[in-house]
Amino acid sequence: YGFHTIHGRAPTMATGIKLANPQLDVWVITGDGDGLSIGGNHLLHVLRRNVNLQIILFNNEIYGLTKGQYSPTSRQGTRSPSTPTGSVDYPVSPGAFALGAGARFVARSIDTLQSQLVGVLKRSHAHQGASFVEVFQNCVVFNDEVFADFTEKAVAPEAQLHVEHGQPLRFGKAKDKGLRLNPTTLQLEVGTLGQNGVTEQDVVVHDERNKGLAAMLLALQPPAFPMALGVIYCDPAPTYEEAVYAQIPAGASAARADIEKLLHQGQTWTVAG
Repeated sequence: YGFHTIHGRAPTMATGIKLANPQLDVWVITGDGDGLSIGGNHLLHVLRRNVNLQIILFNNEIYGLTKGQYSPTSRQGTRSPSTPTGSVDYPVSPGAFALGAGARFVARSIDTLQSQLVGVLKRSHAHQGASFVEVFQNCVVFNDEVFADFTEKAVAPEAQLHVEHGQPLRFGKAKDKGLRLNPTTLQLEVGTLGQNGVTEQDVVVHDERNKGLAAMLLALQPPAFPMALGVIYCDPAPTYEEAVYAQIPAGASAARADIEKLLHQGQTWTVAG
C-alpha cells in the first residue's frame, strides 16, 4: 500500500506508521524540494531518531513537479521562475545533511545506473534503522543535463568513484587514479598511480563505518574530484521503535495519574463571580 502525504511531511507519517506496526516495511519517497525545504525539519528528526525506514531522496536540483522553481540543492546561478536572474543561495548537500542529522546509513547513486542502484537499495533495505539514499535524477524539462559532468558515459569512468567497504578508493578508466590523505591538510587528494611516487599503498581504503571519511567523500565535487557513489556510511545503532516499545511495560505498570489531584496541587485561587 502507499499514499501521498502532506507535502514534505512523509517522514512524520512514516514514523507514525512504523510505531503503530513495526513489522511493516516502510519506504519514504521524497525529493530535494519537499524533503529539504518545507520538510527539512521532518527529515532531520526521522534521521536522528533512527526510525527503521528506507528514505529515498530523488535530487534533480529543481522543483521538477511544481513548474521548475529553484530548490535547496540548486546551484548558485540557477535561473528559474523564482530566480530569474540566478540563485544567490548556497546549495545544501543532501548526503552531508543526512550525515550531520545523525543518519546511520548514507548512500548515493544515479537513476540511470541501474546495476549499482539495485545493490544500494538492497543494502538500504537490509539496514536496521533509518537509511538515506540520494539518487541523482535528471529533470529533462526544467534542469536538463545538470549532472552531465559526471553521469555522461564518456566522462563517467573519470568522474565517478564507486566506493566499496574494504576496497581502495580507485577510479579512472584504467583504475589508475586514487584518493589519498594529505598528511599536512588532512584532506583527500587525487593521485595517479606510478606518478610522483604514488603507490597503491597510498590510496585510502574505504571504511563505511568511518564517519570522518564519509564526510570527506560526500564533500567531493567534480571536476576537481570524482563523485562518490555507493554506500558511503553504514554504522547501525538501536532503532527508535525498539526504544519506544521497551518503555511500554514500565508505562503500563506505573500508577495511573489523578487529573483532579494534578489540577488542584500547589496554590489555587477561587475567583468570585
